[in-house]
Order: sequence, then structure tokens, then C-alpha cells
Amino acid sequence: MTDYGHPLEFGLALEAGIEDPHAPVRLARLAEEAGLDLVTVGNPEADAGGPAEPWTVLGWIAGRTSRIRLAATGVRTADHNAAVLARAAASLDLLGGGRVELGLTGEDTDDSELVEALTIIRGMWDAGRPGRLHADGSRHRVAGAERGPAPARHLPIHLSGDSPEQLDLVGRHADGWLVPAGIVSLDRLTGAHEAIDTAAIAAGRDPREVRRILTLTDMPDLTGRGGGPHPRVADLVALIVDGGVATILLATGDVAGAERFARVVVPAVRAAAATRRTRAGTRVSSVVPTRVRRRRREGIDYDAVPTALRADAVEPGDAGYGAVRSNYVRGGAPGLVLRPRSAGEVALALEWARTQPVDLGVRSGGHGFSGRSTNDGGIVIDLGHLRSIDVLDERTRLVRIEPGARWGDVAAALRPHGWALSSGDSGGVGVGGLATAGGIGFLSRAHGLTIDRLRAVEVILADGSRVRASESEKADLFFGMRGAGFNFGIAVAFEFEVAEVGEIGFGRLVFDVTADIAGFLQRWGAAVEASPREVTSFLLMGGSRDGRFLAQTMTVVDSDDPDTIVSRLQPLAAVAPMVDRQVALLPYDALVSAGPRTGHAGSGEPAARSGLLTRVSADFARDAERLLRGGGTYFFQIRALGGATTDVAPHETAFAHRGAQFSVLAMGTPSRLDPLWEPMRSHFVGLYLSFETDRSAERLAEAFPPATLARLRDLKRRYDPENVFRDNFNIEPRAPGEPPR
Repeated sequence: MTDYGHPLEFGLALEAGIEDPHAPVRLARLAEEAGLDLVTVGNPEADAGGPAEPWTVLGWIAGRTSRIRLAATGVRTADHNAAVLARAAASLDLLGGGRVELGLTGEDTDDSELVEALTIIRGMWDAGRPGRLHADGSRHRVAGAERGPAPARHLPIHLSGDSPEQLDLVGRHADGWLVPAGIVSLDRLTGAHEAIDTAAIAAGRDPREVRRILTLTDMPDLTGRGGGPHPRVADLVALIVDGGVATILLATGDVAGAERFARVVVPAVRAAAATRRTRAGTRVSSVVPTRVRRRRREGIDYDAVPTALRADAVEPGDAGYGAVRSNYVRGGAPGLVLRPRSAGEVALALEWARTQPVDLGVRSGGHGFSGRSTNDGGIVIDLGHLRSIDVLDERTRLVRIEPGARWGDVAAALRPHGWALSSGDSGGVGVGGLATAGGIGFLSRAHGLTIDRLRAVEVILADGSRVRASESEKADLFFGMRGAGFNFGIAVAFEFEVAEVGEIGFGRLVFDVTADIAGFLQRWGAAVEASPREVTSFLLMGGSRDGRFLAQTMTVVDSDDPDTIVSRLQPLAAVAPMVDRQVALLPYDALVSAGPRTGHAGSGEPAARSGLLTRVSADFARDAERLLRGGGTYFFQIRALGGATTDVAPHETAFAHRGAQFSVLAMGTPSRLDPLWEPMRSHFVGLYLSFETDRSAERLAEAFPPATLARLRDLKRRYDPENVFRDNFNIEPRAPGEPPR
């Protein structure tokens, strides 16, 4: 008896003919609605009009379905450039949400050429591996191709054939064996399994890594009589529990037949097979490939990951690992990335992660400068799948936003309503990190920090419970979540009262400040402070260019009146000799566009330093000029605060430095940055933790005044006494030296 214990799958095998090109799409949609697992698309053996191209048909099916998995079968490697085929399959997998599989055939080609193609395909998918791909085969060659894209998740490759050589290839290289038509006897299946298993073991693989996929050409008979070509349910169950088959497809172009198979035959087979397996004591589980297991990190019980989280989890050996390992600016190497799809799954992920003796990080968008959205060898809970944006109340402009949404997506969703929510300067930033830390954006002086528009937040606490915090519900927690929320739980939804914002004025002005950096900084700061609150300006500088220092300002005027925009920009344009300018009237979402949703590829550990200023004084400007001319920073930014950000009292939110008029950020290598940054600390009244990578206790004390920090410690004692959320700017339950209570 051969039962590999794979979870059972059922589906339809479709043909990509052009006599009725929409037929496969109709059948695929039927299969999805009826609960089947997989549809495959291959070329018909003959068609008077010629065959349709399977990848094109599969792409159309992907766009018309949302759940069912999709496979191209009978793809001849001799007909394709392997690198192009890899990119086509991975691209469709990304567009389809991780549902694609690839069925290859070595028909009319040498087995070694098939291995060459397989090596290139998987090498292209290994986007996280450094260096370009080189392969010099007899048929398939690649001369330094850029790797990628990586599939959304592990993309299975299935091989067909029944010769000894083909079965050996299946065992050594394939994720699945496409059983050739006509092999339905247990004796022939058993012999083929033995050959595959022997080859798998010789290659250092577990034979269970190879799924056996059988296609039926005749509708099963439910009468129990059998006879003719129609197999009985009992015959199919025998193929599963005695013949090792785990996936059964019905080749059909008939709607009625497909409906009967999905709604009548499949439930009967599932039930009967489950009964046989229970009696035999068969353990049913998915198998992780050996190549993935070899790259697992110590301290994580991978086999114990909850079932509901396994399908979307990513570990170091997975094809998609390169897209989730790092954040925007920092490299990482987590041992496991969990990607829950609901608040309930977030709680499940947190509950399980707490049982593992490794670091725990939480990620929304992956821009976190401090690196807390990745780690080395730990677990990351990635909230990227939680990205809904919903209007709760049109009249009060109340909007519910999940943490994995990006601010560019939020801006685009709010634009048709004539609304906006201030949110930093990058549309690719995730909502969760910024909305729990502060949110200093292009509309801050007009409408306040992002947290100032927050009316309620749903949080998964350290104990796994889900609570709602607002001014009237758990007001203490609501205070902490607005400015220090990363210490108390995982926010799974935010409710914001967004602002009425139409088109805005945007001015990008570039100045030559070589002769007088300090004077320029002072004049710009004074002009910003004197501006009406509808004006918010950001200043950006870096190192010298051919001995010249250029400064760029990006200024938003919350007005759609051209005359008002020009008049508000004029004082800012007069602070130094201008070398370039761009002024436009545009919607807010054009300024903070999210761009494509791709993984981050940060590397190294760059340092970022933050400070909050009450004014750009002569002393500060002089020290800033010394920093810039000394080459201490390659990225120096000052963001305007003031205006509406000062309307909130210091005690109302954990972001307490409400008197600050500017936020300063400098990035560089610590050895060059810190000696020039340290003298500047005396100018600051605090710092903004989202822009700081030094996670020492001194920085925490600068971020939160003593009274605020004491309140936050009290919250920590009540909501996270075991300090689960510590892989960040950690507010420990007790201050250093404080005795237990």
C-alpha cells in the first residue's frame, strides 16, 4: 500500500482551443464556485482552427477567478527560452496572488536539456540570491540575467512521463508527477512510485515531496456497478490510499459533467478516502521540500506553525523570501515571516510566535528606519494582507483603514470624496507603523499629525485578546497608541476622521546654498514659521556636488487657488539663489503615489538620527552646516511642524513635544555621522522615534518627557507585562532600578 498522506485535491483539466476560447474560463469559474482546488490548461491534441496559447488563456482565467489554483501543463521546454518562461510564470503568479503551477514535458528533447531548463527557471526565481544568473548549457543558456521576479510563494513544477529516465527526473527535481494517460492500474503506479522514490532518496529528498497527479478522461460512476471505462468511487479511493495519488483531475469541456464531478463525485470520494485513511491511521499533512528545510533557522518549530498560517508563511528557503526578508533601508534575515489575512489570524500568529524563543517583529509596510520590521533569525508578523480601506460614515468623514494598506493607496481611495489624510512624504509607507508613531506629513501644519485624526484603533494585545481603544473606550490605551503604539499591541484597524482636501499647490524649489548654508537654513526656517498654517514645507540636502551644495524644498499649500499658492510660495522662494523650480496644482494622491506593491531590498545597517526643534536658530544652523560640509550625512531633511500640530495639548497623546516647529533627520554611517551629530543634541527638545535608529534608553528619554514616559510604563505594566513587544524602542514595564510592584 502506498499513501503519501498528502491533502487531497480535485480539479479540472481544460484545453486551450480557439473554437470556443471562453469555454475554459467558464469552466474555471464553475470549478472555483464549486470548491475545486485546481484547473490545468494545456494545448488540445488537434483543432481545426489551431490551438490557443495556454499562457494567454491561463492569464485570462487568473483575472476572472480569485482562489482556485492554476497550472499550465504540457509546456515543452524545447519551445521556450527558460529564463523568459520563468519570468512569465512568476509574473502571472504575482498578478494572480500566488496561485500558479507549472507543468513541463521533456517530449522531443533530451533529459539533460530539461534539467538545464529547470535549473534556469528556479535560478531566476531565486531573486534573493546575490549576483546575476549564469548558465551555459547545451540547449539553454543564460549570460548574466537579472534574477527575478520571485513568485508570490513556492511555485510547484510538475513533470510528466513514465520512462525510467523520466521517472528518475521526477524523483530528483519535480514537485509533482503528472501521471500519463492510461496508467490507472495499481501495479503500474506502484512500480512508477518505487522508481520516483528511489531517485528522490538518492537526491537527498523526501519522496513525499513529489505529489502524484492523475487525470481522468471518463466520468466516475456513482452507482457502484462500474463497468466500461467509468471508474467507481471505490476505484478512485483505492488509487488514493493504495496507489499514492493525491490530486485527481477530470478532463472535460462539458459544463454539466464538470458540475456533477465537483458537486457529487468529489464529496463522495473525499468522504470515503477520509474514512479509509482514519482506519489506517494515515497522517495527512503537506510536505516542506528538503531544500527549504535545510535553510531553516534554529529556535523555530516550523512544523508546529498553525495550519491557518502555513499557506502564506515564508521561510528562508522559499522562492519569495527575498521579497520579505528586508525592509526599505535595512537588510534582514528573519527565520520566518507569517502573513495573516485577518485580525483573527493576527491573534493566532501572535499566540504561536510567543511560544518560540526568538525575536518577534511586526511589519506593516516595511519602511521602519530602526529595523524593527525585520530581524535576524526571528519571526516577523507581516500585516501586508490586511489592507482594506472603507468609508464608515460619509457625513463625518470617518474612514476605517487596515495597517497593511499603504498611504498612497489611502490617498487614492479618499480622493474621489474630496478628502485626504496627512501621512508623511512617501506613498509606499505602510499605515500601521506611521499611525502608531506620529505621522509628520505634507499636510501636518494644515491638519495635524496623522495620529491627531485618529478616532479609534482596534488592537491585538499581548495576551491575544482584541480590544477597541478610543476617547470613550480604554482611553488610557488610546493615549499610548498615539505615539508609542508599537509597545502595547498590534493595531489591526484604525478609524480616522479625515480632512476635506481638494487639489493642492505643490512647489519644488532648488537653491544653490554653497556660499552660506547656515544663513539659508535660518532664512528658510523663519519663512516657514511666518507662513500661514496651510503651508507645510520640507527641506532636503545631501553632500556636495562638484563642490556645490544644493538644497531642495518641497512645499504644499492646502489651497486650489493659483494666486494663493503663488503668494504663499514667494517668501520661501526668496531665501537663496534659485536654480530650478516646479510649481503645480495637483491632487494629494499624485504627490504620495504608492507605486507597485513589491518587496523591499534594503541592505546593511544605516544610521538615522532624529531631533525636534522649536526654531532654526543661528547656533543650530551653524552646527548643521558643519555636519553637511564635514560629509557626515548623505541625507539631511527638516520637516515643518507647528500650525495644527500645536493645537493638541502635550498630555493628550504619547507624542508630547507639541511645541516643536521642526523635525530634523540625518542619515549616514555611524562613524562619520555621530561625531558631527552629537554637538547638535543640545539644540533639540526631543526626537521622533520613527526617524531614529539608536534604540538606547537615552533616546527613549528624549522621545518622551518624564511624565509621559511614566504614563507609558504604567500602560506597559497593564497591557504587556511580559514585554512581548520589545523588539523596538522598548518601554520596559519598569524603569531601570525600579523594584517590582
